[in-house]
Amino acid sequence: MQRKSLTHLGETEMEILHHVWDLGEATVADVRERILEDRDVAYTTVMTVLKTLAEKDYLDYHKEGRSYVYQPAEDPDAVQHSLLRRLMDKVFQGSPSALVQTLVRREDLSDDEREEIKALIDALDEKDPETDDADDS
Repeated sequence: MQRKSLTHLGETEMEILHHVWDLGEATVADVRERILEDRDVAYTTVMTVLKTLAEKDYLDYHKEGRSYVYQPAEDPDAVQHSLLRRLMDKVFQGSPSALVQTLVRREDLSDDEREEIKALIDALDEKDPETDDADDS
């Protein structure tokens, strides 16, 4: 039985996508050099994954001399939101609350992380909801 990925991006695809995001634009050699800092990887593996990410519309590319230069096709935040939405739909039945509750309850959050989450929630509470003032004029 074939297993389906929750995000439709494999671990190596995600790793390489992060490197391109960090670099802004990158060749196969640029990405491979970064990965080699942690582990061995073949040039052809990086090339294949970059090509696959372009086919999946996560990366754009152009040719410079003999090399292809890859850059993000979308803003990283938009991609992360899309991937998280897919995970939330599949694992948490579309419930952002269930996702956040699981994350907060199961992760060992530092005091700084806890405060950052509280600040984000407080900022949401401080947002002015759209009012019907336009109807009163």
